[in-house]
Amino acid sequence: MSEEQKKALFDLYFSRHDRLNNWDFVDKAARSIIGEYLMDKPRDILYQLAYSDSPWERRTAIVSTHAFIRKNDVEDTFAIAEILVYDPNELVNKAVGSWIREAGKKDKKKLNDFLSAHVKTMPAVTFSYATEKLDPELKLHYKALRKTK
Repeated sequence: MSEEQKKALFDLYFSRHDRLNNWDFVDKAARSIIGEYLMDKPRDILYQLAYSDSPWERRTAIVSTHAFIRKNDVEDTFAIAEILVYDPNELVNKAVGSWIREAGKKDKKKLNDFLSAHVKTMPAVTFSYATEKLDPELKLHYKALRKTK
């Protein structure tokens, strides 16, 4: 796909973002359209989306980072997760947990640092998604920390 076509899809996605009303719509397009387009560009728009009033825009911010994770670039995933870790919307919580889990496969230290910083206070669903693939012993360690709130 040409750069012009990628830009056209990127622009179309945002011009119609107000029509998104389902997590599946976001997940199917955010990585392949938004994330892939931003691979070699400034990613400021993702941070703007992370502060949006719309849960679909906040979910777009974190899910788009999957494109970067696939290229071993996890910085934006963890930075956006820091913004969204206490989001009031469960569908955003699930996405945060899922994508820090995936980013953690590329950088275990960053995942462990993130979990250590937020384990006691992050929403249960975020914790569950983030830790579901951890080594069982490490998962038990973090579960024990949650109980010492």
